[in-house]
Amino acid sequence: MCHFTPGSCERIQSDISQRIINNGVPESSFTLSIVPNDQVDQPDSQVVGHCANDTHKILYNRTTSGNVSAPAQSTQDGAPAEPQ
Repeated sequence: MCHFTPGSCERIQSDISQRIINNGVPESSFTLSIVPNDQVDQPDSQVVGHCANDTHKILYNRTTSGNVSAPAQSTQDGAPAEPQ
C-alpha cells in the first residue's frame, strides 16, 4: 500500500529548499511543489526530489520575482559563450 504522507514530503521539500538557499539562490526566486508522479511533466519545472515511497515528486521552478541573474553559461546578449 502506498500512502501520501504530507509530513515526510514537506520535510524533504524543506530540506531541498534549504540546500538551494545555501547554494546562494534567493528564496524569492524559486518555488518547490509536491506533485503526484503523473503530473511531473510541467513546463519549466525540474524534478529535484521524490517522497511518499516514490509516488510523488518535488518540482523546482524559477520565479520572476527577485533579482535573478542570467545563467553563467550565456553571454549578455543571450548567445551561448563559445571559444573563438
